[in-house]
Amino acid sequence: MRKKILATTAMAAAAVLALSGCTTGGEATEGSGELQIDVPDIAMQDALGDYEGEVNIVAWSGFVEPAWSDAFTSETGCVVNRRVAGTSDEMVQLMRTGDYDLVSASGDASLRLIAGGDVQPLNLELIPNFGDDIVEGMKGQIYDTINGKSYGIPIGRGANILQYNSEIVTEEPTSWDVAWEKDSPYAGKVIAYDAPIYIADAAVYLMAHEPDLGITNPYALDEEQLEAAIDLLKRQNEIVSEYWSDPAAQITSFAGGTTVLGTSWEVLRKLTEDDRFQSVLPEEGSTGWSDAWMLATESKNPNCAYAWMDYSSSPEVNGAIAMNFGMAPANAAFCDTSEEAKAHCEYFNATDEEYFKNVWFWTTPIEQCIDGRTDVTCTNFQQWTDAWLSVKG
Repeated sequence: MRKKILATTAMAAAAVLALSGCTTGGEATEGSGELQIDVPDIAMQDALGDYEGEVNIVAWSGFVEPAWSDAFTSETGCVVNRRVAGTSDEMVQLMRTGDYDLVSASGDASLRLIAGGDVQPLNLELIPNFGDDIVEGMKGQIYDTINGKSYGIPIGRGANILQYNSEIVTEEPTSWDVAWEKDSPYAGKVIAYDAPIYIADAAVYLMAHEPDLGITNPYALDEEQLEAAIDLLKRQNEIVSEYWSDPAAQITSFAGGTTVLGTSWEVLRKLTEDDRFQSVLPEEGSTGWSDAWMLATESKNPNCAYAWMDYSSSPEVNGAIAMNFGMAPANAAFCDTSEEAKAHCEYFNATDEEYFKNVWFWTTPIEQCIDGRTDVTCTNFQQWTDAWLSVKG
């Protein structure tokens, strides 16, 4: 199981400083795919050539497995060499070595890779399986579509939900307030995510409860808004039993009774194999994650890489990845392939766009305000990283 965390290394923080590009026109709105920032002008591949014989992939655990990669090699002659990464920062660093062709990037890494010139825009005409069956909510998103160009082929998505022990929390919560407010009846039994990107969760809560702050996108915070989010996180710190970045530790915390409620993923609740643990997407909405294949600018095996992106976007393979990892697949056609597939899609809300409209997918915070504001400078990833250290300090 992966640990989707943002490490607090100076190297990672410095990488994001490159994302302070200026607006070149258009309005940045969530999901519009119309974010305009200065990024390296990299040519898009216009046609496929001969397969090179291999493809080197950095991926989350469970995304590239012999059950489907062996068949790909048999079909194409492209041997799949996999490197499993544990964090988004590790993925960014590995992609910058020049040794890898593809990465399964989350939204908290993709903008760094795009702005750093590490990945190239994609020719969607060379990926036939990227078609009408790809769910609309994973097309043209702000975290992988820049200046009208697509840099990512979606794999799957999930929400950061509120999980709770129903034997103790006997009524389903409707709000995140039980995890944020000091007077929560579950104070001292709350678990929270351990990463700078968790600041966005505080911002989502403030959007609903302190509208005068003017937050309209939890990843576009000016200094005053960031300060408010950090103040909330410091107050929450007083009722938190522990923070988690290791999924296994999170499961153990719930199962052992240390934790009663807090941030989780649907797959973690499922892995407990315990009906006591239930989950809900509260009325304020939540943050979430969405993963996509991205192609290295200096890929040595671009034709095999394109073949992999197409192959893994087919209903069967994309569905296999989604079921193996535990997430909503990008290709909705998978949901009709079997009763098991249908049940999986229902569990993970695969085609429920109304559900995902309330989810703010991880996006790297940058100095350009991606909510469209031009009269202020927003805070970047390094500032979030520094601020996060003060929450637990």
